[in-house]
Amino acid sequence: MIEVVKVQDKKELKRFIDFPHALYEHDANYVPELYLAQKDLLDKKNHPFFKHSEADFFLAYQDSKVVGRVAAIKNNNYLNFTGEKTGKFGFFDVVENYAVAEALLNTVTDWQKERGLAKLAGPENYSNNETCGTLIEGFDSSPTIMMPYNKPYYKEYLEKYGFEKDMDLLSYIIYTKDVPDKLIRLSSKILERLNGKGITIRKINLSKFSEEIDKIIQIYNSAWEKNWGFVPMTDEEFKHAAKDMKQIVDPDFVLIAEHEGRPIGFSLSIPDMNVPLKKLKKGRLLPFGLFKLLYYKRKINRVRVVTLGLVEGYRKLGIDAYFYMKAFEEAKRKGMLYGEASWILENNELMNKAIENINGEVYKKHRLFKKAI
Repeated sequence: MIEVVKVQDKKELKRFIDFPHALYEHDANYVPELYLAQKDLLDKKNHPFFKHSEADFFLAYQDSKVVGRVAAIKNNNYLNFTGEKTGKFGFFDVVENYAVAEALLNTVTDWQKERGLAKLAGPENYSNNETCGTLIEGFDSSPTIMMPYNKPYYKEYLEKYGFEKDMDLLSYIIYTKDVPDKLIRLSSKILERLNGKGITIRKINLSKFSEEIDKIIQIYNSAWEKNWGFVPMTDEEFKHAAKDMKQIVDPDFVLIAEHEGRPIGFSLSIPDMNVPLKKLKKGRLLPFGLFKLLYYKRKINRVRVVTLGLVEGYRKLGIDAYFYMKAFEEAKRKGMLYGEASWILENNELMNKAIENINGEVYKKHRLFKKAI
């Protein structure tokens, strides 16, 4: 018998966070999420998401053993911004048993119907500003930081339940040895041309982090406003995420474009902390995880281009190409073997073309699903 219960206390929340560790115990490509970060993300009292929206977390039990988990999410900012009556599901993990997946998804469907919603979409861990998508191609390597990883049968189970494709998200791999030297030389020419138009590009100033984040927030919500599936982040949500990000960013990989002093674009790339995180048992820093994290941090050999955006009116000037070229130029200079540019909407022709121009190849795909309920 399968029983689905709502997470009600700290003990059940711990089980919710820890379930994937048992599920992927023998999977060499699995990377555990940092426990403290997951606990913060699911904290209904303190995480800024819960100031405007709601979510409940559910565990599936069979023979007193946890066999699955899921979150039912009502993102009010998304509903107000889009006008759609679409609820979301996220944090979806399940053993290889369709009956368990069905029980979890039935629970989410009922939860959304009770709130008057007509569609279900995901997986999104609150929105597509956070971790989202189901891996459907590229199971032969570990995920990079803040990218999801799952069992191959998830796609089959979601489709069997009645979900259909909503959008594919592309991840490109670019080996630093394959970035042509002529493109690196071209970057200086692009910058010279941009400077002639009053556009400057600089690295983030971490000593003025708060001021820099205020500028980036302006760019972020403006640059992505018309993108498929986008929902604006509140200032508090953005700053909450940025506070954690500050601990791992390398200023050489964070670029801000300005036009006569006005912020118009930015690019964020992060050395892939999943390399050291992979060594942490159950994502714990204590008692010895912190030492492992510091030791294996020195062995990071890849970078992820996490996000890159330009406000409207500045998208065909070569700024995006410059951002990508500088990210991989820095990666090459630091001795990194390759980088990942992810995720990119499959219908974003400008971004896809810019990455292909520096010899990027799609090596992973994640899918977002939708279903009428």
